[in-house]
Amino acid sequence: MESGNSRVPVRPVDALSVTFYGVRGSTPCCSPSVNRYGGNTSSVVVEAPGTVPLLLDLGTGAREYGRTVPTADPFACRALLSHLHWDHVQGLPFFGPALVPGNRIDVHAPAPGGGVDLETALDSGIHPPFFPVTLRELPAAVVLHEIEPGEPMRFGEVAVVARSVPHVGPTVGYRLEWRGVAIAYIPDHQQPALESVIDPAVLELADGADLLIHDAQYTSTEFATKQAWGHSTVRYAVEVARRAGVHTLALFHHDPAHDDATIDMLAEEARSDASGDALEVIAAAEGLRLTWPGRLG
Repeated sequence: MESGNSRVPVRPVDALSVTFYGVRGSTPCCSPSVNRYGGNTSSVVVEAPGTVPLLLDLGTGAREYGRTVPTADPFACRALLSHLHWDHVQGLPFFGPALVPGNRIDVHAPAPGGGVDLETALDSGIHPPFFPVTLRELPAAVVLHEIEPGEPMRFGEVAVVARSVPHVGPTVGYRLEWRGVAIAYIPDHQQPALESVIDPAVLELADGADLLIHDAQYTSTEFATKQAWGHSTVRYAVEVARRAGVHTLALFHHDPAHDDATIDMLAEEARSDASGDALEVIAAAEGLRLTWPGRLG
């Protein structure tokens, strides 16, 4: 059970799991050409024993996760937002549990900066004329927490730390640890001009991780004309994973212009780049679920 959600029972699970519900960056997309990987924006759910579900970002994929939650029982979760760009928050007002009185959703995010607090920033997008109701009119209790990068957090059995990462505007990545298993989540990461340079905070988050979920939005050709747009190439994602000694790299935040065939090709190129290293490369797809039994206990 978690402090702050003690009235709500934790759904029983017997292992750590990571499930992808939204894997796109920038904007959702829909066409037969993206059916295999999916078109929803960033939303990944981490579940562990003794812990309420942890949602990594609230893109449109959060709506899909919400459809799996029973409405008859009280529900609580914690959402860990990397930043406040549309593709990472636009699922909140469509998240089914947020529309049920008595539920509780704790939202953790970096301060937006510019003298604006978290509630004002989120409410500015969930507010007329952009949305018919305000954030505070959602039936569930939505409790906001501004996080301080570097300050350790613990939710149930999961230890969490956030670090500031390069992007456009205040942005963090997360590292989650449970019984010796480490998951790093770095969905938006501004690649530097020199591929050999990696931000120390990024390497700290990813160090020896069992799974690194990393921005892989662009090809090298696309990056040449979008160098200041805040994202990484597939090749750079591999370099980060290699340098950090990661076990499995999940290519994430796929560009909405990349169809299934393109992502297949980019994943194969990434595997080729990683050949010779003890690094597995996969392309994140909606519905993909990874589990770990835990090394300790």
